[in-house]
Amino acid sequence: MPMSVGYARVSTQERDLALQLDALQAAGCTRIYTEQASGAQRDRPQLHAALDSMRPDDTLVVWKLDRLARSLRQLLDTVEALHSRQMGLRSLTEALDTSTPGGTLVFHLFGALAECERSIIRERTRAGLAAAKRAGRTGGRPAKLTEEDLDVARTLLANTDITVGDVADRLGVSPATLYRYIPAARTANSLS
Repeated sequence: MPMSVGYARVSTQERDLALQLDALQAAGCTRIYTEQASGAQRDRPQLHAALDSMRPDDTLVVWKLDRLARSLRQLLDTVEALHSRQMGLRSLTEALDTSTPGGTLVFHLFGALAECERSIIRERTRAGLAAAKRAGRTGGRPAKLTEEDLDVARTLLANTDITVGDVADRLGVSPATLYRYIPAARTANSLS
């Protein structure tokens, strides 16, 4: 017999799961997994436990879609994973149920809109970069070190009494930045 498995999450700042738990219980969830984790956090052990406990024809129930995923892409990936295992998703607040034909249609429309949005963003980005290139501008952030700075660094690093840290301090950059520009500095000198 298909089961409804509940998943409730609060962010690290929130503390109260009561509203979500009440709604999930009223929706008939036989098992409810709870978690306190940021929505941006991909590794959520209780969500994985909920998904692992489910069988084909079961439905994952959430109070609200943002409790399950932070972005539309993450949500689409989760629903696709559920679908591939013959499981559904039901959101109580948004009245969405992917185990029904209407719910599946609405969800696919979400996916199509998200893909369209990504394509438009890619197209605008390419057009903007091409326009900047035609105007003689290049992308990226400015270099931390000039050729003159690098000449000074190489000269200083030739002296074994001067450390990479000393040179980096003098140039106003971190040792890691200096290593990025002069990889040989790793073997020629140390951070003493």
